[in-house]
Amino acid sequence: MNQPEASEYVQAAHRSALESMPFDDTRDFDDAARGLIAKLEPGVVRNADGKVVWNIDAYAFLDKEAAPETVHPSLWRQSRLASMQGLYEVVPGLYQVRGLDLSNMTFIEGDQGVIILDTLTTREPAAAALNLYREHRGDRPVKAVIYTHCHVDHFGGVLGVVDQAAVDAGDVPVIAPEGFLEHAIAENVYAGTAMARRAGYMYGAALEPGETGHVGAGLGQSPSLGVAGLIPPTIDITTTGQTLTVDGVEMEFQMAPGTEAPAEMHIYFPRYKALCIAENACHTLHNLLTLRGAVVRDPHAWAGYLTEAIDTFADRTDVIFSPHHWPTWGGDNITEFLNVQRDMYAYLHDQTVRMINAGYTGTEIAEQIQLPPELENAWYVRGYYGSVSHNVKAIYQRYMGWFDGNPARLWPHTPANEATRYVAAMGGLDRVVDLAQQAYDDGDYRWAATLLDHAVFVDANHEAARALYANALDQMAYGIENGTWRNFFLSGATELRGRNFGTPTATSSPEVMAQLTPAQIFDSIAISIDGPRAWDERLAIDVVFTELDETYRLVLRNGVLVHRVRIEKDGPADATVTTTKARLLARLAGDATSPGIDVAGDTATLPRLMGLVVAGDPAFNIVVP
Repeated sequence: MNQPEASEYVQAAHRSALESMPFDDTRDFDDAARGLIAKLEPGVVRNADGKVVWNIDAYAFLDKEAAPETVHPSLWRQSRLASMQGLYEVVPGLYQVRGLDLSNMTFIEGDQGVIILDTLTTREPAAAALNLYREHRGDRPVKAVIYTHCHVDHFGGVLGVVDQAAVDAGDVPVIAPEGFLEHAIAENVYAGTAMARRAGYMYGAALEPGETGHVGAGLGQSPSLGVAGLIPPTIDITTTGQTLTVDGVEMEFQMAPGTEAPAEMHIYFPRYKALCIAENACHTLHNLLTLRGAVVRDPHAWAGYLTEAIDTFADRTDVIFSPHHWPTWGGDNITEFLNVQRDMYAYLHDQTVRMINAGYTGTEIAEQIQLPPELENAWYVRGYYGSVSHNVKAIYQRYMGWFDGNPARLWPHTPANEATRYVAAMGGLDRVVDLAQQAYDDGDYRWAATLLDHAVFVDANHEAARALYANALDQMAYGIENGTWRNFFLSGATELRGRNFGTPTATSSPEVMAQLTPAQIFDSIAISIDGPRAWDERLAIDVVFTELDETYRLVLRNGVLVHRVRIEKDGPADATVTTTKARLLARLAGDATSPGIDVAGDTATLPRLMGLVVAGDPAFNIVVP
């Protein structure tokens, strides 16, 4: 099934956008190009096996200024900016490699070496970024690594710039905000299978770059496809105002927990009069709840920390930069940039809560909310990554939960059962497809998609419904300004056209899993227990970790696996398992035969427990039942 051309309705919306938005303001292009030293040539990174894990050259089609009919002109503009790649001088002594991943890598030069701030998503592009820096700035040793926050695109490439041995030897400190490791592990492991599957939609990981396909994600092009790793922090930053000097470079920290990430911090570098604002002020409206899934973020706190940053740093800052996008230079520009960013999150929060108290639901607020002209017309808070629509719904969810208060919606049928009833009420599948075709022809793609969602949940193999549904999603993608929405629509269309692409990217690599604490390992087992099958099981296992000299008691009862450090009053266990963390993780991954697990007592106990563990499905259906 081929993709359609952009409809007359999409083209008309694009013409309206070109007339109403400030496309004559080209300052961002000047700033994004400022300080370019060299590009990565060619812009392709491969792993050790020769597989391409990053290819920025595939986005050469973005070079032309005018947007095609199949891409919103504002998103086209943002994607052109985000695809600019190379080594850039921010100020003398402070450099960034941009365009080699979803995120940036920043290099802060010290007295003898270099401090690396955030390390991209995977090791191969991280190593390429460091090599590009060294080609033009000399072979400076890495003196420290800093993680601004706990999302994988900011720590996953660490093994491409430093090895664990250097950290263990104390040669390279790893600096991160308090709570970093806990949240980094929780996000990538506990609900990691579901998040990674949905992230494949959000980032368009299976889409081909092109004018009818992938043009970017608003925050950057896409996460790289190499191997993610993790080295735990050796220095925790705990307090706003805390300072630290590494290789002669003084750093002043501002804590910003619960904003864009559960553990996040801003960093001021007095030597360079430069402020890293982490991911709390990029050149886009960010997410309060990502489409891949996460805990809802706090826009009120977010706005508050930006106010604190303005008061604390703005009058002594010459440049502000982020691990995404391009910097902003000049005191007045910086103050305005931060103020508008702050105002956007505060406005969305305050007005959503006001409308909640007027009785509106999240969906209703998202359709009605209006932005002040200054916020509407500021390129750097346009909804390329987050959106006003889904951020408003996230604020509603944060305060009110999933239920909108209407009793008819308290106990709905499942989507498949609901679809069966709707389709029957409308006169059968063919009638639903006819109605959807009329909506499609009228340019009402949202209603067409709603009808066809019901149709495919009744019969996933109905070819006419699938084809029209895919076309409707394409038109929605062509017309949307938001990069992640476009990717969701196009990814759904891709699977409707016959291919479940599963999970192209994975963040729970062996290197990440190796950093789990024993408690986190047991938590990951507990959330994988098939509860109904375990109702009648009763067992107790002691697990002795030889390298840690620690013993944990596991008890399974009522389908619940409870774990804690073993205490003296515990009675005898059914079995005692002596092993290492690495070997237990390998057992969880399916290796039941290699040596390294010694069992005393009832040797059937561990297999009984493992037999109740059910792995997640990285290819679960999304757009069909």
